[in-house]
Order: sequence, then structure tokens, then C-alpha cells
Amino acid sequence: MIDDNKVIDTLEELESFLRLVDGGGLGLTNAAGVALATNNSDGRPFIAVLDDNHQLLLGRWVTQEVFENGKDLVRSGPKKLN
Repeated sequence: MIDDNKVIDTLEELESFLRLVDGGGLGLTNAAGVALATNNSDGRPFIAVLDDNHQLLLGRWVTQEVFENGKDLVRSGPKKLN
């Protein structure tokens, strides 16, 4: 599912990650959305980048604090840069 141990541990890092996804900076094709989720086997939270068939393209671990406090950021998207 998630091949690396990178962890997003602040809301600022989550916002930067969302900007990368939105801007195509990660080289993902067919990215249609993002969601916060938990791993079924151990309950560990992560952010999922999904394609239009709701299949996981990329996942990145997040801390419990980011999982709990980043829901609005994921729902509404990152703030626009001026």
C-alpha cells in the first residue's frame, strides 16, 4: 500500500502535499481526489490519492494529529497562493 516511511506530521506539510497533488508535481496520472483514511490492518492513518475509479495511486502516512485536524483542509483543498 505505502512503500515508504515518510510521515506528514504538520498541517503545513499536509497543505504542501495537497498542492503537489493539485499541481501535478508528483507525476501522477489520472489523480481524481484525495482522502484521509486508516489502514485496515493496524489502524494507522494516511492520506490517499485516488484515481477516478477510487483506486489508490499514492499513499503517505500522517500523524494522528494531522488525521484529526486536517479533515477540513483535505475537504476544501489548500489555500490559494497570491
